[in-house]
Amino acid sequence: MALLEGGSLTSIAGVEVGHWSDPDAQTGCTVIVLPPSNVVAGETRGAAPGSRETALLAPGCSVESAQAIVLTGGSAFGLASADGVMRSLEAGGRGYPTPAGVVPIVPTAAIYDLLVGDPAVRPTAENGSAAYAARTTDPVGSGPFGAGAGATASKWRGLLTPSGIGSAAVKVGGITVAALVVCNALGDAFTLEGQPLTGGEHVAGPLVLRDPPEVQNTTLVAVVTDAPLSRSELSRMCVRSHGALAACIRPVHTAFDGDTVFAVSTGAQDPDPEVPNFRLAEMAFEAVGRAIQAIFS
Repeated sequence: MALLEGGSLTSIAGVEVGHWSDPDAQTGCTVIVLPPSNVVAGETRGAAPGSRETALLAPGCSVESAQAIVLTGGSAFGLASADGVMRSLEAGGRGYPTPAGVVPIVPTAAIYDLLVGDPAVRPTAENGSAAYAARTTDPVGSGPFGAGAGATASKWRGLLTPSGIGSAAVKVGGITVAALVVCNALGDAFTLEGQPLTGGEHVAGPLVLRDPPEVQNTTLVAVVTDAPLSRSELSRMCVRSHGALAACIRPVHTAFDGDTVFAVSTGAQDPDPEVPNFRLAEMAFEAVGRAIQAIFS
């Protein structure tokens, strides 16, 4: 598979990404606006998630599409940023149709960054609206902005290694899979090949901590493909995306993380017989790993 030079989540046609950041308070939020036709799935493996509208992503639920995904700092307080995104979408007539009008569907997940900057500053509805207004199809880039403004890594070693947002995209045939990662990890970061990115060494065996870490964590992932996939088929992309987290973040999925993956199909491309579903999942693995690498490069 080919890593797209300069590729990011916006390499998928119709996907827009916007950010709001407070660099002094070290917090922010990121809005991923999706094209009208999409299917969304999700999976959480960390034991301490902060989220909303994630239950409807399970197989068998009535609503399969979303208008946007919000990734935010501020822990559970930051989930309020989705209110502003919902209001903006409603004003534009986008949402799930009901007899009383559209109801925007905006799955949201948060990282815990309260002890890094100013804990009194958390993303608000107004900040979510600002991130939505700033949406663009420009490449996402990498760094400490948006939901990654206060992200850190290596906390299991008592460190706060600066982290942030990263994005990457891979292409096989006519199909693209792209990922955006907010890495706020308890563990150290590594490349997919095992090279350390944050100075840590391989963690072999169970994690040993005398006390729970004072600073909480969570890595958030959004993976989007233009291949046509059902929610059930997207679940395999979620699994392999979490596999990439396990390869690149050590340790991960602990009691002190809320690690969550959102997977989206826009269905904009026709099926490619050269790209079966199992290969799409491996493309997600690659894209997530390279997005993490982009954060620390």
